[in-house]
Amino acid sequence: MLSFGQRIAVLRKNKKMSQTDLANKINSSVSVISRYELDKMIPSIDSAKKLAKELDTTVGYLLGENEENKLKKNPEMLKRFEDIIAFDDQDRKYILYTLDALIKNVKLKSIT
Repeated sequence: MLSFGQRIAVLRKNKKMSQTDLANKINSSVSVISRYELDKMIPSIDSAKKLAKELDTTVGYLLGENEENKLKKNPEMLKRFEDIIAFDDQDRKYILYTLDALIKNVKLKSIT
């Protein structure tokens, strides 16, 4: 399991950002980013939120609470979830039943 600092470093490098780039984006310094990545310093909640936003992930992922770094970050999927949540219980039940059937169908197709 990656540490907080390792997660920041990996995500930053995946985005082809330097420590300077990241520091500038969150109004910090290169030395602070370096200390985060070396796990010598833990950011404030506000700084962790800024890091997550700039690295296109969640604070939960950075903290190791989940392993999905893009969990719930896809705007198209979020919009769909919001629409489904707004429906009444019966409509939501039908939509989820249909969605489950479609997902199962695709998974079975990929097995064969």
